[in-house]
Amino acid sequence: MGVAEPFPGPAGRPHGPVMDRDEVDRALARLGAEHEAVETSLLALQDHAGRRLLEGAELTGVTKDRWATAEQQITLLWGYFDAYTAALNGIRELRARRRWSSREDLAELTERLRGRSVTVASQAAHTTPGITGPARLSEEFTLEELVARMNDLYAASLDVVVTADAVWSALPARIDLLSAELRRTRSLAHSVGVRPGEHPSGDELEAITEELSILRAQVVSDPLAFWRPGPGSAAPGGGRPDTDRYDRAARALEDVRREIEAVLQVRQDSEERLMRLRDVLSRADRTLTEARAARGEVLAKIAASEVPAVSGPPTALQERLATAAEHRRHARWHRLSPLLESLEREAEEELMRARESLTAVTAPLAVRAELRGRLDAYKAKVARQGSAEDPMLIERYDAARRMLWSAPCDLRAAEQAVLRYQHAAAEALAQRQDGPESGPTDRRGDS
Repeated sequence: MGVAEPFPGPAGRPHGPVMDRDEVDRALARLGAEHEAVETSLLALQDHAGRRLLEGAELTGVTKDRWATAEQQITLLWGYFDAYTAALNGIRELRARRRWSSREDLAELTERLRGRSVTVASQAAHTTPGITGPARLSEEFTLEELVARMNDLYAASLDVVVTADAVWSALPARIDLLSAELRRTRSLAHSVGVRPGEHPSGDELEAITEELSILRAQVVSDPLAFWRPGPGSAAPGGGRPDTDRYDRAARALEDVRREIEAVLQVRQDSEERLMRLRDVLSRADRTLTEARAARGEVLAKIAASEVPAVSGPPTALQERLATAAEHRRHARWHRLSPLLESLEREAEEELMRARESLTAVTAPLAVRAELRGRLDAYKAKVARQGSAEDPMLIERYDAARRMLWSAPCDLRAAEQAVLRYQHAAAEALAQRQDGPESGPTDRRGDS
């Protein structure tokens, strides 16, 4: 609800020459407009929704203390305003006695308009004793000083009213909306078995519920404790509501809501995910079985080779997979969700380890296969060039072939034999390209 601006002060002047009739009339017109503005502002403050809420609320903390002070200030305001009204009426009556005021009347009007002519009785004066002695029973003001005093009291009172109203307008409604979202999330949580004492998210929902209940009660009873003044702002109500606690609760609820949605998603696709897990673990098991068979073959066919051991089947993962299926049958979705996530990660890791184990075990066979292929490739190349009947090449090919096709195969010796055949074939091919005039080459020293 809007409140009028603080009252403007009169354009008073220091004591000087006696005012003439026109100056007095202009001053009275200005004071009349000022009086109307003051009254409008006070009535608006009186009817402000924030004030009515403050008067009817059970306040605590800083709001209780500041509102008690503000109520005293508002009472003082009305006392000052009554004195101001009486002074203005008196000046008007004096001016209305004669159409043409006498010199004495003008002097008195000047004194009332410019001097300390307004006396405020003790019921509207500051009555708290000071350190220099007892409080005065009355105070005297010029009209300008009185308006300045009312301005100060009005601004301080309005700040309390506007600030409390701003907090009450902002936070309780937002807390209520968040509480409604909290109730929906708790209902979903219960539907998937997420309950306090059984799941961390259930405990978190309980903590958020308690925090929102406490926060709302504190906001209603002590709104000024949730106000953050604006930097350098002197206007009444300058600043904004402090929503830090509300924001933390909202973020915590959003985190829980996402987790509940993940659990709900688990309920929808858990069967498909379990089937994929069974398939991944079955492939890992088959790969390990193949690796164990390959290891036996390597030990039988390859001599002087270090073959790594092969681990057994992933029985621990199979047991946890059975537990996951049990959770699904009994609709324990909150337990199934984290278990499926860890199982999917570990099953992929197990399949990767099985493939790495198979690769490591079959490495000697791969080396032998590569040597066999290289040997046959050079033999075919030699045959295309017409050197297949070269006795040295035939001898070296047979030596390498016996090593590669015998069991157990010594890979190091076989590789050297293939290299010797490869070098001999390269020399034979080079000699054939150079022509018969280059003469025969004695290669017996290479055998």
